[in-house]
Amino acid sequence: MVTEAPSATAARSPFGPRAHHQQVRLFRIYNHYRLVISLMLVGLLFVDPFTTDSKFRWLDYYQAGAVSYLAINAFVGLMLLAGLQPRQRHITLSILIDILIMHGLLLASTGITNGLANLVIVSVAAGNILNPSRMGTFYAALAAICSLGISGWAVLVINESADDIVRAGSLGILYFAAAFVLQGISKRMMRSEALATSRARSIAELEQINQQIIQRMRTGILVLDRFGQVRLANAAAEELLFGSVTSQSSAEHHNRLLPKPLRKGLEAWLKNPNMRIEPFQASPTSPLLQANFTQLDQERGDQILVFIEDMSKVTQQAQQMKLASLGRLTAGIAHEIRNPLGAISHAAQLMEESPNLDKGDKQMLDIIRRHSKRVNGIIENVLDLSRRRAANSEQVDVRDWLTEFTRDFQQTRDDGSKAIIELLADDAVPPARFDKSQIEQVMVNLCDNGLRYSKQQTGQNRIQLVVGATADGERAYVDVRDFGPGIAREHRHSVFEPFFTTDKSGTGLGLYLARELCEANQAHLSLVENEQPGCRFRITFAHPGRMI
Repeated sequence: MVTEAPSATAARSPFGPRAHHQQVRLFRIYNHYRLVISLMLVGLLFVDPFTTDSKFRWLDYYQAGAVSYLAINAFVGLMLLAGLQPRQRHITLSILIDILIMHGLLLASTGITNGLANLVIVSVAAGNILNPSRMGTFYAALAAICSLGISGWAVLVINESADDIVRAGSLGILYFAAAFVLQGISKRMMRSEALATSRARSIAELEQINQQIIQRMRTGILVLDRFGQVRLANAAAEELLFGSVTSQSSAEHHNRLLPKPLRKGLEAWLKNPNMRIEPFQASPTSPLLQANFTQLDQERGDQILVFIEDMSKVTQQAQQMKLASLGRLTAGIAHEIRNPLGAISHAAQLMEESPNLDKGDKQMLDIIRRHSKRVNGIIENVLDLSRRRAANSEQVDVRDWLTEFTRDFQQTRDDGSKAIIELLADDAVPPARFDKSQIEQVMVNLCDNGLRYSKQQTGQNRIQLVVGATADGERAYVDVRDFGPGIAREHRHSVFEPFFTTDKSGTGLGLYLARELCEANQAHLSLVENEQPGCRFRITFAHPGRMI
């Protein structure tokens, strides 16, 4: 890789490239001063009292010098206006021209006693500000030599008073004093500026890094005022609370309202800062969240920092511990319960073959057979839950996968009946990452339930499968909708609890097992509450690029 070498100007600059840019800016300001001075000198040439009352040694040379000085400064100004980037040699040459022309004007006018001598001090000072090095000392030395030379020539040639030499010596002292003082001040200021610039750059880089880290954190971070207005929110907080990530400014964040459970938690925390609020769901389809509050400014206390944690990780860890315990428990269940249950079921089958059974005996045997089958189903579900392997996730095109699943599901129905499955898909559906076999097990459970309840209500085996994208357009979801009687409002919060069922023949583990399988794939199974008939269960998949 070829890199561009630093310019010679930057290399010679005593304080590096940043000092050079500062020199250019100061030189532009100094050139404005030179233009004003030269315009004033030329303008005074047209004032009669100035030209008649003053004693000029060589008026023509003075006029030519003033006009030439204006022309030089105007030319430099036009070049700077055209975009010229002056180098160090241009700055040095300009200072030398100023010192020499000013002394030329002093020589052509009344000598060192003329007020123009004060302008030489300004030029020397400017030279030491623009170039605080040994070159600045040279400017002072050159100005002092020129002043002494003019005074000495005036004393020797035209018999001027020797006081001019004393005055020239005093000016020389002023030149060197200005050079030394301004060099020290300029060096210190440039070092301070360079340090401030370096620190400002470091702070900006750290701020950018912190911003990137905060935006990419899986933990949601909110900054609120005491009234619950959102001041700042990172991407994770927007995704967890509002279901979408937007590039909003801080002013636009004020229009976003906190979810009702979080607002209630904030109000409770403001009353009692020592309490910890209960986990909540921002919406019926969002994962379980935990919020922690703290004061951002302990003295003023007008801003509140909120950390939003997705409980999926904790749920998965608890699930793994639960499965380990279930593994040990189910080994005892299989030995202690399943074998006696098999003996009971076998004995019932033998009794059914007896020719001496009356109607009451047959009813009792039917009860034994049905409940034995139900208990065996519970044991099978618990065993499946405990034996479940870890999710083997892969990236999946949800539309293609759902089309294939629908075809396979219709071909493998146990009762052989024809199912009406309406597949509705959005045009743009993002990919998802999950274990196909485990999510297919969930879909089979949801579709079987939906078809059964639709049959009970309408007489048709009919369901709808809807695939789409969340509001942020980054996560896919699949809805399974049936046309059954629906779930009573008082039971909606209990449908995913183990052993809860409204069907007398059910085990109450189907939806619980389905949600556990979804959590293992970092997906979320939820009941969508709307005014449409029947039930609508939604599987919201995790972001394909944010799997743990």
